[in-house]
Amino acid sequence: QVQLVESGGGLVQAGDSLRLSCVAPGHTFSGYAMGWARQAPGKEREFVASISGSGVDKYFADSVKDRFTISRDSAKNTVYLQMHSLKPEDTALYYCARVGGSFRSIESWSWWGQGTQVTVSS
Repeated sequence: QVQLVESGGGLVQAGDSLRLSCVAPGHTFSGYAMGWARQAPGKEREFVASISGSGVDKYFADSVKDRFTISRDSAKNTVYLQMHSLKPEDTALYYCARVGGSFRSIESWSWWGQGTQVTVSS
């Protein structure tokens, strides 16, 4: 079982930007669709964004689609989540995972990492 490793989280102020990274030590996810999800305290984990194996197709939750972008660098075997105009409601533990049968349904996803914390202060 591959376990992904996320990084790049931190404590920022509202309006700031952050870039999260996701790698798979010792493995490659070249050609696999990948995605990001998040879980806020007391809430269920939710879909944030996903990207196809080619990098051409991208999907976003309505709450982030005008502020977040997702990309991948095959040479670096890394998937990124660039977050702009962060809001306090974006505060959550952000996870990277391999997309399963659905780009938006995280129940089908696998290879979950441990997550990286993003905290946005008002």
